[in-house]
Amino acid sequence: MHFIKKSVAVYLISGPLGVGKSTVSKTLADATNQCALIEGDLLLHIYRGETELPWEERLRLAWLNIVAVARNLLQDGLDVVIDFVVEDELQWFYDQLSDLDATLHYVVLHAEPDTLTARLNQRGDAQYIHRSLFLRDKLMKSPTNEPFLLDADHKPPDELAEEILKDARFRINGTFSQNIGFSTYVTYTR
Repeated sequence: MHFIKKSVAVYLISGPLGVGKSTVSKTLADATNQCALIEGDLLLHIYRGETELPWEERLRLAWLNIVAVARNLLQDGLDVVIDFVVEDELQWFYDQLSDLDATLHYVVLHAEPDTLTARLNQRGDAQYIHRSLFLRDKLMKSPTNEPFLLDADHKPPDELAEEILKDARFRINGTFSQNIGFSTYVTYTR
């Protein structure tokens, strides 16, 4: 039997590589009582050797696993922070958890191209600069993401986490597709 506390929350933190998703997600999880952190990249990169699947299949399975783990944690009364790039999966993700009494908070962190480039170079990930800048442009131009954009360029992680916790604009209430006119829909099946 599962116990669900009066209200649980899911914090879905997206953004391009090098923007600070992991740091902000960890800070946010540490600031939240009874919380679990799901690092989506760990579920995306679990395959080793000859078992590695094509990118689309790995991404599909990563999302299915993220939802399954999040669902289990929410049903046990824990808030959940998810650190993962969300491209076209937001409506699908929302639908998968819509039967639970949980509030979804969605944030798309962004920073200037020079900041992303410097951060990726500093951590030795220069090979991801092109992908990061592509994702930055894609995520920032998406009408779906527009209300959820948060500039991570000049704020420390603790200030960003506090803003995510307190600012109602990051909460998705009711029927998601009606709230922001979501047009792209991804279907993942088992």
